[in-house]
Amino acid sequence: MDKIPFNKPYMSGKELFYISKTIHTGKSSGNNAFTKKCHQFFKDKYGFNNVLLTTSCTDALEMASILIDIKPGDEVIMPSYTFVSTANAFVLRGATIKFADCYTNNPNINADEIEALISPKSKAIVIVHYAGIACDMDKICSIAKQHNLFLIEDAAQAIDSNYNGKPLGSFGDLSAFSFHETKNIVCGEGGMLVINNDKFVKRAEIIWEKGTNRSAFFRGEVDKYGWVDVGSSFLPSDIIAAFLYAQLENLDTIQAKRKKIWNTYYKMLKPLAEINKIEQIPIIPEYAEQNGHLFYVLCKSIEDRSNLIKHLRENNIHAVFHYLSLHKSNFYGDKHDGRVLLNTDKFADCLVRLPLYFELEEEQQYKIIELINLFFK
Repeated sequence: MDKIPFNKPYMSGKELFYISKTIHTGKSSGNNAFTKKCHQFFKDKYGFNNVLLTTSCTDALEMASILIDIKPGDEVIMPSYTFVSTANAFVLRGATIKFADCYTNNPNINADEIEALISPKSKAIVIVHYAGIACDMDKICSIAKQHNLFLIEDAAQAIDSNYNGKPLGSFGDLSAFSFHETKNIVCGEGGMLVINNDKFVKRAEIIWEKGTNRSAFFRGEVDKYGWVDVGSSFLPSDIIAAFLYAQLENLDTIQAKRKKIWNTYYKMLKPLAEINKIEQIPIIPEYAEQNGHLFYVLCKSIEDRSNLIKHLRENNIHAVFHYLSLHKSNFYGDKHDGRVLLNTDKFADCLVRLPLYFELEEEQQYKIIELINLFFK
């Protein structure tokens, strides 16, 4: 059997055409024609008022950390079950991270644990919509408002996902998306900052443009531009934006196929959870509409997880695990306050992600499912 990779980025066929087009204009640096096209797409499609493409989701999170003025001694509450960038963006500016556990049946942050972690030093809550499945936004927004904390959405995996019909990324003061090659919509790396709090709009653009008011100058709003704030080169080249725009034109097609694959996994692997051979498959709360980003099975032990991955790889199928608990990491383990996060560790030890990409054929998917069923028998 031919090898089935874990991931294969979708290509629309227009990526190189649009890249060539922007190169031939002689304006391939950041914030040119295709950047503006992408910005407008997200405003029209999701109603985001203010967006800025970035070179990565990591950069978008780092911009968020600068915008809310994180300083040494500030505390930021977030899940431990996430990628390192979620924490690193705030640690870079001196924050202390207060890690929260997930739910027993969902890798998202347990909203009922957040208030107990709030102290006079708390400045922000950072949530992660794992697998594109929404966190409990009503509860989390209420807590953030009650305690006057900034709310940041790490929506890296959540493009085209909703909470009670409202797009993820539209709840936080600031939200970060990823277009890394493992995501639904890709441009190699790439990301986006969504600015929902109007007080950050002007400064976000300055930070994005290396701390200058260059964008305002090109709009004719100032007669010259200069260095007016901290910042960095967070904006991507128009070559990256051109690639991304070719993807965005095919968003609905991509999403329809990915959701079909996700639904097939769900329907055909659900019986394993029902007879208790595996701990669970993804559970979608009533308020959430998922986006076909990833499908996982949660094994009953780390031994089962390791053996299942080995079994699949012996049959030329590349499945993976992630994430490792950040509160136990080499870098941050001795800085954690010592609380045991049982559910986080369960997901870290036992979760297996299955191949899910646009070109995954039905026959290939049935083979994956057959081998999983064979393993647990």
